[in-house]
Amino acid sequence: MYPIDQSISADTAIVSYYLPFKAQLESEMNRVIGFSDVHLNKNREAQSLVGNFFADALLAEGKKIDSDVVASFSTKGGIRAELKAGNITIGNVFEIMPFENALTVVELSSTDMRNLGKFVAKTGGQPVAGLQISIKGDQLQELLVDGKPLDPTKTYKLVTYDYLANGGDYVDFLQNPIQRVDHKQRVREALIAYITALTNQGKHIQ
Repeated sequence: MYPIDQSISADTAIVSYYLPFKAQLESEMNRVIGFSDVHLNKNREAQSLVGNFFADALLAEGKKIDSDVVASFSTKGGIRAELKAGNITIGNVFEIMPFENALTVVELSSTDMRNLGKFVAKTGGQPVAGLQISIKGDQLQELLVDGKPLDPTKTYKLVTYDYLANGGDYVDFLQNPIQRVDHKQRVREALIAYITALTNQGKHIQ
């Protein structure tokens, strides 16, 4: 066993090689793109502020790529960090979503939308936007889309990301959508676009 600690001298040739890249990376990661008025907490409860923010951002950006999108869906486990009050940097967004997941729009039947509600209830709540989901214990009580009950004759477009659409986090109700369209935009890029748009409008995250 060879201990690697501060007693080992740095190789100046290697340090000199990577320092320009390190400086460029840190400059981008520390770039401020927005401001949050409040601490967006992360917890395992039915709702959290960072989960609500994440779902709202996902829905807003999803509507940009498909105007028929009515709701967004994520999971608590996919959101990896809180967002502190104050300046928001590119690095903060990487902390929230460090994965390479990309946006996916799925068209679902009313049955699969109800299955989404059942999943949310069974797992104690998940980040959604465009939906109102009432649960009691682990049972679904009511699901509204844009304030209206599910219509069995309609289909609904939902924005999520490829990991969940592929069955990650035990999500099985997205496996056989009526239609699925994968997009190149990463979730992290969508978050950055959402925050930047608010900043350009003179708004803070609240």
